[in-house]
Amino acid sequence: VIGQRELRRWTSPFQVAARRRDNPPMPENTPWWRHAVVYQVYVRSFADGNGDGTGDIAGLRSRLPYLRSLGVDAIWVNPWYESPLNDGGYDVADYREIHPQFGTLEEAKLLIEDANQAGIRVLVDLVPNHTSNEHRWFEAALAAGPGSSERDRYHFLPGRGEHGELPPNDWKSVFGGPAWTKVPDDEWYLHLFDTSQPDLNWSNQDVREEFDGCPRYGRDRGAAGFRVDVPPARVKPPAYPDVGEDYDRHHELSTGAESPMWDRDGLHEIVRRWRSVLDEYDDTVMIAEAWVPSWDRLSLYLRPDEYHQAFDFHFLGSEWDPSRISSRIKQAVEKAGSVGAVPTWVLSNHDVVRHATRYALPNGIDSKHWLLDGDRSILDTDRGHRRARAAALLMLALPGSVYLYQGEELGLPEVHELPTDVLDDPVWERSGHSEKGRDGCRVPIPWSKDGSSFGFGEGGSWLPQPEWWGDYAVEAQDGIPGSTLELYRDAMRLRDEHLRDAGDLTWLDDGDAVLSFQKGDIRCMVNFGDPIGLPDGEVLLASEPSDEGRLPTDAAVWIKTA
Repeated sequence: VIGQRELRRWTSPFQVAARRRDNPPMPENTPWWRHAVVYQVYVRSFADGNGDGTGDIAGLRSRLPYLRSLGVDAIWVNPWYESPLNDGGYDVADYREIHPQFGTLEEAKLLIEDANQAGIRVLVDLVPNHTSNEHRWFEAALAAGPGSSERDRYHFLPGRGEHGELPPNDWKSVFGGPAWTKVPDDEWYLHLFDTSQPDLNWSNQDVREEFDGCPRYGRDRGAAGFRVDVPPARVKPPAYPDVGEDYDRHHELSTGAESPMWDRDGLHEIVRRWRSVLDEYDDTVMIAEAWVPSWDRLSLYLRPDEYHQAFDFHFLGSEWDPSRISSRIKQAVEKAGSVGAVPTWVLSNHDVVRHATRYALPNGIDSKHWLLDGDRSILDTDRGHRRARAAALLMLALPGSVYLYQGEELGLPEVHELPTDVLDDPVWERSGHSEKGRDGCRVPIPWSKDGSSFGFGEGGSWLPQPEWWGDYAVEAQDGIPGSTLELYRDAMRLRDEHLRDAGDLTWLDDGDAVLSFQKGDIRCMVNFGDPIGLPDGEVLLASEPSDEGRLPTDAAVWIKTA
């Protein structure tokens, strides 16, 4: 376990100070995660410790002092399990082994111990909807043949048509193309994602018992909790009905239309079983990645005997508009509170276009499709940068917990100019080259201003970094007043001091173009319109310098009023 001397020795070359102060005491019996800031580590792109071009556990361990200086309460590590990496590790071949590119089980154990010594908990990913097609279960299913108990762990069905040459139904993969693949004996297996990710059959007792053991295995090795991948997909109707040629998953999410393969009521019984397993341990958290149409549906996942948290993707998906954002916030606070939960705020992650780029585009533009061949002239990077900084202060002032995606504290934008011949995301091929995919938000982050991989590691990086990447590096921002990195550090320090345990927020009326509320002794204002005057009080933090005492456009401020 690393002590203070080792923490200082491991500090990166720019000598980030380990300035994280101890968290203030929480009210008695308040779980840590209800007000935590959690930092998402896409381990493949965070830091490379052995020089092979891929991020790993050794690299992550070496950067713990940086995370400590940032002031986070926990880290969430994306899948690091044994995997062929056809979908960035979300195609798991063995849930109890670490991929050799990332390290070993012993290294994972040491990371958790080191992080705990630094005051940082570690959460890990669980992927229960599907396995890799290289998982021993799926290999056994292929060998066993139709009607076998091995195949019952997945969704195998005979095809339609005279000779079974057609898929069992018309379901489509999220990544594009059909959701069924034919095997040599003419049966078809279901995969709602890539062909290398066969869906598990959660009505099968073997599956349920196996995944009772997975959280126990992680918890026994020190993990403080689990982020659960695509929980709405786990239950499929036995009849496997067609959805019709006009079915569109994104349309369903925006309209609330019922789906035969997503967000089925039967999945909640599975969640309650999992929760009962986790309740065998103290102080454990389980977070749902639940893309569902409404907060009415999302709140079902947050009932007292189900998930502790669920990401609020409605907040993430809101355009830069004060009425829309405030409406999303009010709804989240109300709906989460109705089931005894708190909102879980997030602006970016490894699956979406980084918010510094989303906010740089005009409202109404689909950033995901813009990546491929959208009009580059409409991208205003300076505007996106200002809005991203303002959004950070807004999010960190809200009640509940916050999840940060690695690099957002540096203001990183999407690397939209990645050439198509380097794309790794299966979305590129599965969509028939109509969607560029998620690689642009997964480019290894910059630590130093120059070098072959901007400090990521000595052996280059598995995705190419742009020439201008060093301008956003930690080294370029550390200790620089007004930098985005220092803004995040200051915001999290002040959040601990003034906002973490400040109770409910009260909405204020500062005009239609201003989102404004009071929480404790802090007034948070976000200006979406022309520059405005500031009320009386002490300015603790602002996302942009004031203009003769006025809050600029696309800026946020925290004012101490008492």
